Amino acid sequence: MRIQVIAAAICLCFSAPAMAQDKATIQSLSDQFAKAFNAGDVAAIAALYTEDAVILPPGGEMAKGKSAIQAFWKGAAEQLGDGKLTTVDVKPLGSEAAREIGTFTFRTKGAQPQEITGKYVVVWEKVGGDWKLATDIWNTNK
Repeated sequence: MRIQVIAAAICLCFSAPAMAQDKATIQSLSDQFAKAFNAGDVAAIAALYTEDAVILPPGGEMAKGKSAIQAFWKGAAEQLGDGKLTTVDVKPLGSEAAREIGTFTFRTKGAQPQEITGKYVVVWEKVGGDWKLATDIWNTNK
């Protein structure tokens, strides 16, 4: 019995890093992204990505690296606002990565704003003690 308790404790210690990949933690990171986007803080958005991250926007070329990603989001923030990201599912991929599936809404800027809705898949990677976006792909529902 004593060995089983020790074995269980060891398993819990080694699985602790995976606990950071829970839905609430990832939703909090997505909220940080939306807050930065809505404030037009593209430097804060870029800081949420790994150095070699890749985004794959719909109908556009992929962008790799923080500077290219920051430039992309700068252009997007000029056209969109009121962003909201909702984490639907999180799947740990080992202790250093996780896959998130979610939905988004944004509102176009201009005289006649329109709501844009869609879905996304991202891969989060642990860099030091922080979770960062490594791969980001999305598309609209229309």
